[in-house]
Amino acid sequence: MKLVINIPCLNEEKTLPLVINELPKKIDGVSEIEVQVIDDGSTDKTTDVAKMLGVTRIIKHKHNMGLGVAFKHGMEAALEAGADIMVNTDADNQYPGRYIAELVQPIIKHEADIVIGNREPWLIEHFSYFKRCLQYWGNFLARRIAGSDVPDTVSGFRAYSKDAMLKINVTTGYSYVLDTIVQASKKGLLIKSIPIEVNPPTRKSRLMKNIFSYLRKSFLNVVQCYVIYEPFKTFMTFA
Repeated sequence: MKLVINIPCLNEEKTLPLVINELPKKIDGVSEIEVQVIDDGSTDKTTDVAKMLGVTRIIKHKHNMGLGVAFKHGMEAALEAGADIMVNTDADNQYPGRYIAELVQPIIKHEADIVIGNREPWLIEHFSYFKRCLQYWGNFLARRIAGSDVPDTVSGFRAYSKDAMLKINVTTGYSYVLDTIVQASKKGLLIKSIPIEVNPPTRKSRLMKNIFSYLRKSFLNVVQCYVIYEPFKTFMTFA
């Protein structure tokens, strides 16, 4: 069974070594582990650092296309490489690589199609009180829309089976996290979660320039997902 570890990057020359050096070299039930980097329009030496670290598959975008597109291209590249499982992790070293072995086990045992690392973000100490509240209620709303009981809907630390990758089609450029959960729920894919801790932040979030921008984009993302997967309910409500 082949595992591809996918790392979307945007100007991550400083943190990428921390991420790659912590990735597992062997996992029970996995015969081959391969690392790939999606350089989403970096202007620093991210690609050069990835090469120095021994990454052989690097997909480089000429300009920044967004996390959703980077994830989609990473998933396509993983399938082309013959992956049975793909793990997606962030290049800012938020997610400890030691959890990857545990993350893929439900897929190896055919107990899940997607496994998500549950950070319990409403309890993370380095998040502000307002952000913890936002995470709690945002996750509650996302679960209602997706029709899923996933506790941490916006966690980017995830494992996907080959079947899940073949069935999921990312439709947004901003972020894939809600889109893929909604699709998985609607298509009958089994989602599980494992508890994880996170590393201290190495930089400010690039996905969230400020809280109001994040709220606006996330709201539009949720509306888009709902329109696509529940068109009858959406347009009957407007009607």
